[in-house]
Amino acid sequence: MRYRDALALQRGTHEHGADDHLLLLEHHAVYTLGVRATTENLLAPPEEVGADLEVADRGGDITFHGPGQLVGYPLLHLPGKRGGGMADTVAYVRSVEELLIGVCRDLGLADVGRLEPYPGVWVDPEGPNPRKVAAIGVKLTRARTMHGFALNVDPDLSFFDRMVPCGITGLGVTSLAAEGVEATMAEVVDLVVERAAAQWARGPVERADVAWRSDASDLSAFSRGQGPGERPPVGRKPEWMRVPLDTGPEYRRLRGLMREQQLVTVCEEAGCPNIFDCWNDGTATFMINGERCTRACGFCLVDTRRPGELDGSEPGRVAAAVADMGLAHAVVTAVARDDLPDGGASAFAATITAVREASSGTAVEVLIPDCKGDPDALATIFDARPDVLNHNIETVARLQRRVRPSAGYARSLSVLARACAAGLTTKSSIMVGLGETDAEVEACLADLAAVGCNIVTIGQYLRPTTNHLPVERWVDPALFDRWAEVGRALGIAHVEAGPLTRSSYHAREAADAAGAVPVELARR
Repeated sequence: MRYRDALALQRGTHEHGADDHLLLLEHHAVYTLGVRATTENLLAPPEEVGADLEVADRGGDITFHGPGQLVGYPLLHLPGKRGGGMADTVAYVRSVEELLIGVCRDLGLADVGRLEPYPGVWVDPEGPNPRKVAAIGVKLTRARTMHGFALNVDPDLSFFDRMVPCGITGLGVTSLAAEGVEATMAEVVDLVVERAAAQWARGPVERADVAWRSDASDLSAFSRGQGPGERPPVGRKPEWMRVPLDTGPEYRRLRGLMREQQLVTVCEEAGCPNIFDCWNDGTATFMINGERCTRACGFCLVDTRRPGELDGSEPGRVAAAVADMGLAHAVVTAVARDDLPDGGASAFAATITAVREASSGTAVEVLIPDCKGDPDALATIFDARPDVLNHNIETVARLQRRVRPSAGYARSLSVLARACAAGLTTKSSIMVGLGETDAEVEACLADLAAVGCNIVTIGQYLRPTTNHLPVERWVDPALFDRWAEVGRALGIAHVEAGPLTRSSYHAREAADAAGAVPVELARR
């Protein structure tokens, strides 16, 4: 994941997480500047080598992160510490060094240790050619840690030639592979987890890994570009998943209004089972930015052909429909538009503004894509101040690459963390029945709670066609009740859970329960 996403995720977890966490990941190529760093130690423009440049609030000078390097961010509550003074910081850095020295020795690299006065782990520290194999840069605030370490497993070491690593001249950088250690990233991760748990954990340890690799056989036929396929058989659903057909007068009125305004709803495009319930109740979820998505998630029925141009009149037409319907709570979502520079963010902002101008008492909820984690695009939406900012995590960590191969678990958490930091009421959704375990659902709830998510919905996955991912299990209604209790116990203000629950189901009630107040009403 990109460094900027990881930083947002750290900050969210640092602010809201009640438990200790250790984030382990690889970054896209990036040079990062600590609080005392200057660009004088950057010897070439990052863009020349396809790297980002980011400023961080950690200690230390300049460093590099990239593929082949294991980056670890311990987010710990340090017991017995009063505030993270220099003595506390030094003691904590020593504990990180101890962990990494132990991992290196476990892998057979015996001649490793400290090199005073430089933090980190060094090969041949007392010999003629000391070289750094792991860098450390941390921050302590209110006895809570942020940032951490970078262990060079097998990165492209030429990136280090374009800077003065950590501002230290005359000393080299190495990697486990360069020192003759043949170890996979997965093997290194296992050792780090084992030692970190032994060194820092004060209770049970829960581990959630994103699957290491997905190949074509792991993905749905739809994600491989084979189209939607046939509708799956309907006779296999349990009784609690059967939805009665109820095309009442309000449903017909809303459908006519959508056709008149030439609007698209996710209710229809995604084949939502609650369409009759919601439309007869006078609620609908509008889908903007067209009806064709640039991503091919294995669970979604939305068209993935090449998208067309944006319709500049669409925000006004959505606003007119909201006003005509007299909605107290409007939900606006969109297809993913990775073809647009801002991922479609400006259209969200325009729609929020138009709805408020047409119907000032209507609360506006938006269900957004990740906009590739672009901070400027996300800020465009945040600055429009939706009453609820919804971004769906969709599934548990392990299954992310199989279920939505163009998205990311950690990035989705970072989007929610950014929205929470912007002062918005945040919401997310989990589908079950895709092969996850009960414990993985609870771990996902814990992750959402750790970044301050206010509302979570949990529902049963339904296979749209035979080319989409299969249903691996039908979850008993009683289990949804248990997950709702777990979520509330973790501090999530409102959890809507049930077999037929979808992201926008009972959206107004959920927002009210979480304390979201329409912006226009708050101004009054």
